[in-house]
Amino acid sequence: MAGEEILVSGVVQGVGFRPTVWRLALECGITGRVWNDAAGVTIQAWGSQVALDEFVARIESEQPALARIEEMVRSALSAVENTPDEFQIGQSRGGEVRSGVTADAATCHECMCEVLDPGDRRYRYPFTNCTHCGPRLSIVSAIPYDRANTSMAAFPMCDRCRQEYEDPADRRFHAQPNACAECGPQLWLEDAAGSRVAHTDGCDVIETAAQLLHQGMVVAIKGVGGIHLACDAGNELAVQTLRQRKHRYHKALAVMATDIAMVSRYARVSQIEADLLQHRAAPIVILDAAGESLAGGIAPGHNSLGFMLPYTPLHHLLLQEMQRPIVLTSGNRSDEPQSIDNLDARQRLDQIAGYYLLHDRDIVNRLDDSVVRVMDGEPRFLRRARGYAPESILLPQGFATGENILALGGELKNTFCLLKQGRATMSQHMGDLEDAVTYHDYQNTLRLYRRLFDFQPQLIAVDRHPDYLSTKLGYALAAEENISLVEVQHHHAHIAASMAEHGVPLDGGKVIGVALDGLGYGAGGSIWGGEFLLADYHGFERLAHFQPVPMLGGAQAMREPWRNTLAQLSTSLGWDWVITNHGDLDMVRFLEGKPLNTLSSMAEKGLNSPPTSSAGRLFDAVAAAVGVCRESAGYEGQAAIELEVLANGEFQGQKDRAYGFELRDGCLGWALMWRAILKDLGTGTEPAVIAARFHHTVASAVAHTAAELCERHEIDTLVLSGGVFQNRLLLEQTSRLLRNRGLQVLAPKRLPVNDGGLALGQAVIALASRI
Repeated sequence: MAGEEILVSGVVQGVGFRPTVWRLALECGITGRVWNDAAGVTIQAWGSQVALDEFVARIESEQPALARIEEMVRSALSAVENTPDEFQIGQSRGGEVRSGVTADAATCHECMCEVLDPGDRRYRYPFTNCTHCGPRLSIVSAIPYDRANTSMAAFPMCDRCRQEYEDPADRRFHAQPNACAECGPQLWLEDAAGSRVAHTDGCDVIETAAQLLHQGMVVAIKGVGGIHLACDAGNELAVQTLRQRKHRYHKALAVMATDIAMVSRYARVSQIEADLLQHRAAPIVILDAAGESLAGGIAPGHNSLGFMLPYTPLHHLLLQEMQRPIVLTSGNRSDEPQSIDNLDARQRLDQIAGYYLLHDRDIVNRLDDSVVRVMDGEPRFLRRARGYAPESILLPQGFATGENILALGGELKNTFCLLKQGRATMSQHMGDLEDAVTYHDYQNTLRLYRRLFDFQPQLIAVDRHPDYLSTKLGYALAAEENISLVEVQHHHAHIAASMAEHGVPLDGGKVIGVALDGLGYGAGGSIWGGEFLLADYHGFERLAHFQPVPMLGGAQAMREPWRNTLAQLSTSLGWDWVITNHGDLDMVRFLEGKPLNTLSSMAEKGLNSPPTSSAGRLFDAVAAAVGVCRESAGYEGQAAIELEVLANGEFQGQKDRAYGFELRDGCLGWALMWRAILKDLGTGTEPAVIAARFHHTVASAVAHTAAELCERHEIDTLVLSGGVFQNRLLLEQTSRLLRNRGLQVLAPKRLPVNDGGLALGQAVIALASRI
């Protein structure tokens, strides 16, 4: 008889892994034991060598749906007198934390069958779950993932739930959130005054909440990772009421539909998009709008809709009562973090929600809904949170050893990263740290992650921008804990993150990286945003860039797109030339109504007008020129998003009508383009046509510049990253042009292309500096 100890790491706790091992051991004739520990799962097994080999092979091939084995290490065990004569599941043990925490998962088919079965004891119980589904990260406060370390500790199991929990053959064996109506969390409905709403006409609280939605009410609903605000997505008055109360006047609202059939009434759904909607993570999927219409206030200025499907029994039961989708947006005022606490919700949502559908299971970890869009044939994150975080990413060859790195991310769309033993754990989307409440939540979540993963950093990585709150926090932590710190350039981090995600080894050589975004701190305090870099993990060289133009009024230029139009025209053509040749244009007359002398003086003297190569500001400039968000933008990226929407219908027809551009001494200039745009405006060319031609121009210019740099430096791999590549037209056309030249194109998929992926790049660059 042979004996082996098998150490399994990855996502292997809270997913039914031990009962699967137990079942396979019985079927293979193996004796021994299995238990959870801080590193993952440990198995001690005895049997014939043939049986052991079969056992290990089947563990890999038959692992549970929510599991992800990253490594299995086998070592020999000598026979001992106390070798068990059966296979046992042991209690969890402590030790150095290396195991992954599981992401929350949408309700499985088996659980929903029980919820919908009038003869089942969990009939209509909104917190039904098992080892294949339900809350995980949202309720856990420490590792190992046992009930005592979750918010379910407050709910002792009844005898029947305990029996399921202790039976290795049961689907709920060691399902930590296991509960039923007798012993588990309870749901109730209350009005704005805090009074509980009694059941009426035989309806339970979920059916009553549905009736309120039908009546046009705004209802706050406590879910898995936070509290949402809901209303009838087909009721224009209800949607506008929600927007006004929430102070969210422009951004698109997410909607939830009963099933794929309902989604298909309002949007085109490909097979890959249908699979995403039905994935265990249940993200919001951005779809092209088509068919029936919802309220116009759902997604103003968009030709797409963000749909998700129910991912808890509560949502399933609620949507069964609806004939059309509901809005399900974060429970907060605009730009604040989502509420997760009942008392906080009553206070912060007091002037927004008319009713509250709440429960008494605490949410430990706030989780926004993840957002995904299929671009260039692949699902790509716009926001990575519920359902995906905190699944770790195995780093490429060369990163397996080294110091523990804490990377603190950027200022907007922040995430942070814990890098340890060749694995990067990315936090969920935190938001924009310039909001005080979000920054406070960011610090709390960072402390929670350090506790969850028993993580003590040895090196801290931050963005070079000295005014980022994440950078300031990094310096404070470094001083407080006597830890070394490294600053990482913003666009280098964008490129390195995508390299790491795509498995480029530490010694894998250099790439040409194209980073297009709103802004990032460059050399000497300059502001970059349209960058072509020769990069590896160890460093970078700036080879080319968009032509710098002043940000008139500094940050105000991000909120008033016309400032960028004025700056672009003045820099590229000269304002006197514009007045002389195109003074009769509506756009030019609009700009003449602004304080041009003051703005010109500011630019000349460098007063609050830093020069920037930002691609994002170029998109803002063209948007304002054709009348999109000319005066002001209601949220970051609005002008560029609506410009893409405008271009979409004419894009294919204008593929051979791109404007000109100039590449001189590494500076990509737009004078030829602006001359042509002004000419088109003067001849009455439709704004949609101009927008389409502009998109083709940028794609052509970027592809031409990048391909030329690849040839010059004998490189065949390109990385495209930065928030501007959230633009589907730009990403797909640029990638197509580069592939047509025989080049390999890498763009983020597992992490957002925006600043939500920045922390991974910071972490691998910091680690590379120490290896």
